[in-house]
Amino acid sequence: MHRSLLCALFLLSATHAISLSAAEPAPRKMNVLYVVSDDLCNRLACYGDPLAKSPNIDRLAAKGVRFDLAYCQYPLCNPSRASFLTGLRPDHTKIYENETQTRTHVPDVQTLPQTFRKGGYYVARVGKLYHYGVPGGIGTSGLDDPPSWQHVVNPRGRDKDVEADIFTLTPRQFGGTLSWLAVDGSDDDQTDGIGATETIKLLEANQDKPFFIACGFYRPHTPYVATKKFFELYPLDQCAPTEVGSDHKTGVPAAAFGSEKAEQNKLTDALRREAIQAYLASMSLMDAQLGKLLDALERLGLADKTIVVFHSDHGYHLSEHGLWQKLSVWEESARVPLIIYDPRAKGNGKPCRRTVELIDLHPTLAALCDLPAPTPLDGASLKPLLEDPQAAWTKPAFSQVARNNKQAPAGSSKSFMGRSIRTERYRYTEWDEGRQGVQLYDHEHDPKELKNLAEDRTLGETLADLRKRLHASYK
Repeated sequence: MHRSLLCALFLLSATHAISLSAAEPAPRKMNVLYVVSDDLCNRLACYGDPLAKSPNIDRLAAKGVRFDLAYCQYPLCNPSRASFLTGLRPDHTKIYENETQTRTHVPDVQTLPQTFRKGGYYVARVGKLYHYGVPGGIGTSGLDDPPSWQHVVNPRGRDKDVEADIFTLTPRQFGGTLSWLAVDGSDDDQTDGIGATETIKLLEANQDKPFFIACGFYRPHTPYVATKKFFELYPLDQCAPTEVGSDHKTGVPAAAFGSEKAEQNKLTDALRREAIQAYLASMSLMDAQLGKLLDALERLGLADKTIVVFHSDHGYHLSEHGLWQKLSVWEESARVPLIIYDPRAKGNGKPCRRTVELIDLHPTLAALCDLPAPTPLDGASLKPLLEDPQAAWTKPAFSQVARNNKQAPAGSSKSFMGRSIRTERYRYTEWDEGRQGVQLYDHEHDPKELKNLAEDRTLGETLADLRKRLHASYK
């Protein structure tokens, strides 16, 4: 009898536990707030810049994992965005310019937001995620990908209405040339201010369901338009351009400087300072809008339920190597700020010095939210680095950019590719598979990439290894 009684009690207890388990709701899925800034380089306080005022990016970096060696795959808006929103390299999307829509060559691709739509998430976009021109495309959907989203918002602010007042180095051009304007009033009616407001509305309306909400800010892309209070943060006497020696092109392939524009010849020292001031002012305006989003997550009780991702589409030159803007594979143009905050991650509050790529974001976010990622993807999940930013990691980063070959004979190809591999210590770059020149920089001793070591015979094994790994990435 005693044994029978024990068996009965055990069965009753097990049945009760099963019934309780069945009654408990499934754990809530983590939300994602995905924020992309346009043309933002690493001139931020949290990345060590002494002049930049970026308090909200900094507080996100202090909470999450700041990736110090993150790189875009192509330093131009459309190729980069098509790449990181699919998780495919530009050689797979076949997009190398700003005119081709993402699905043109990969019509059946499952994008990052689609992975979340298939996973039962509410998925929406505010502002620029896929490419369109700035400022011409502001207020439109540009080259957007409709299957990616359930809902879209295309903000249009007062900065679009003041174009006649914008100073520009090239008359009637704003987006592709250095141009800027300090305006009166509040940042709330700027395009990024409106974008922040609309994103917060979506957070409020969808706080009770799992969401993937993407907010694409327009600044600091040219024209650098910001309210005067942000310009006042940067006195012109502090906005010194980088000193470039007269021999800075010696021993460096001409293709490395292929992003130079004739307009740069118009830049006096005073104009260089004004351009840097305006860029940083528009960055700080964008930073303030990010702050509104982070505040909203706290106010709505979503901060511990939401993964926040912040990054740029590529880097940006502000006079380094005598260059301005993008389209180079020097460090300033290829490197991007990347911060990921997952409230559950053990590595929060620590920087990561591993080389990572923007194509890693698709598999990373799928893994963090327990969603199946499509295959094949070209990136790798960064989840191990979120748990331990110093974890073993051997994957380098690859960037590429096309150049026109003006010396090519008639009938031959008039363009060639520059390809670069970045490890934790070295950057190695080949132009036209080496036919147009080679570069090697040792970041341990030369973080500004001023001494090309490609002819250094003592580094023969290093060169051979980097060359082999670079070629394996695309052949």
